[in-house]
Amino acid sequence: MAAFGTLYLLPVYLGQPDPDKLSQQLIRTAKELSHFIVENEKTARAFLKSICTPVPMAELVLHVLDEQTPPASIPTLLEPLLNGINCGLMSEAGCPGIADPGSELVRLAHAKGIKVVPMAGPSSILLGLMASGLNGQRFRFHGYLPREGNERKQALRELEKEIRRNGETQIFIETPYRNHAMLDDILEQLSGDILLSIGCDLNDVKELMATRSVHEWKSNRPDLHKRPCIFLLGQGAVSVTSLRLKDRQLPPPRRRK
Repeated sequence: MAAFGTLYLLPVYLGQPDPDKLSQQLIRTAKELSHFIVENEKTARAFLKSICTPVPMAELVLHVLDEQTPPASIPTLLEPLLNGINCGLMSEAGCPGIADPGSELVRLAHAKGIKVVPMAGPSSILLGLMASGLNGQRFRFHGYLPREGNERKQALRELEKEIRRNGETQIFIETPYRNHAMLDDILEQLSGDILLSIGCDLNDVKELMATRSVHEWKSNRPDLHKRPCIFLLGQGAVSVTSLRLKDRQLPPPRRRK
């Protein structure tokens, strides 16, 4: 029996195409492939064109796996891999398999014994958490909160309870055209001392990344309309300005032998 192909998980741009923001290993691997399973064909072709793939566009094989893909048809996407052809899995933006329909394909690949290789690349979840200053030891990603207003408000109040109970950072995303409604509910429902970090257009020239208290955001509202955003909620540690460094005893420097 012929060996199975390898499924490569290929992160793509969060913002405008810029190969300088991708690893050389990722670019090299993507250039070696001619078969791809993608969430959005248009953005996938733009990505491959930006890295100057040597395979002519007309010869690339792209199969779409998105929210509309019937679950029963997902196993058929594995056929090239089962026939020994390496494939790349690409989300519309960021890392495949994270808040992305590709996760089901990855699970099935493991069940079939197909090798899965994740590649390093941009993830709005990790970038937002890294830049937020919030608790990076304990955090939870919720995907999308409920769409309906009252349910969303209740969900936000529950997240605040979790923050106060265990200090866990709460992370979620929203459909870009509903960002302002989400921000309205956050500022209305949460206590003023809760910290809200907003990451918007990450890895793009229009990038916004800021962490402020809910109270501070009320007088400094950003324009988030139709911009990809990630929201993070948490509680602050002791302010740096409140530390009295002169009262802290630092250990003596080590002497070199």
